[in-house]
Amino acid sequence: MASAASSTSQRGQVDLVDFIDWSGVECLNQSGSHAIANALKQGYREDDGLHLASDSDEQLLIYIPFRQVIKLHSIVIKGPEEEGPKTVKLFSNKEHMGFSNVGDYPPSDTVVLSDEQLKGQPVILKYVKFQNVRSLTIFIEDNQGGDDVTTVHKIALFGTTVDTTNMKDLKKIEDH
Repeated sequence: MASAASSTSQRGQVDLVDFIDWSGVECLNQSGSHAIANALKQGYREDDGLHLASDSDEQLLIYIPFRQVIKLHSIVIKGPEEEGPKTVKLFSNKEHMGFSNVGDYPPSDTVVLSDEQLKGQPVILKYVKFQNVRSLTIFIEDNQGGDDVTTVHKIALFGTTVDTTNMKDLKKIEDH
């Protein structure tokens, strides 16, 4: 795990947690007592006692907007052996998705998590599909054991920021 994480950071990739727009983060079908912040926020996601859990069935739909455009390189999704996520579909820049229409869009990438990846090994994504990402939707379709509850201990996103112009920084040019 340490070697995989360090090799990811050696390529210039950073943990994108500081670039998440927390006011817009949503998670459909999360348990009231085991919310998305437990798996996504720094500090919380390192606490083994905290986790994200699904509520009425095994599926979770997570929407993560960013404060600036990013390039997504890899993702870490940690979970337990039986209740951990299995099939994960990632959608770049798709807003307002729900369980009723998640099947209407082709995912940017689909991952079937292995035991090693559930223990924290980064999943390298199709980098060309995640070049100008303003938001990421993560659809956890099922879990390893086919149970009704999916449990996620940690979600970490790695990549780089894209240099863009902040329109608020521009000043009006006066006519002379």
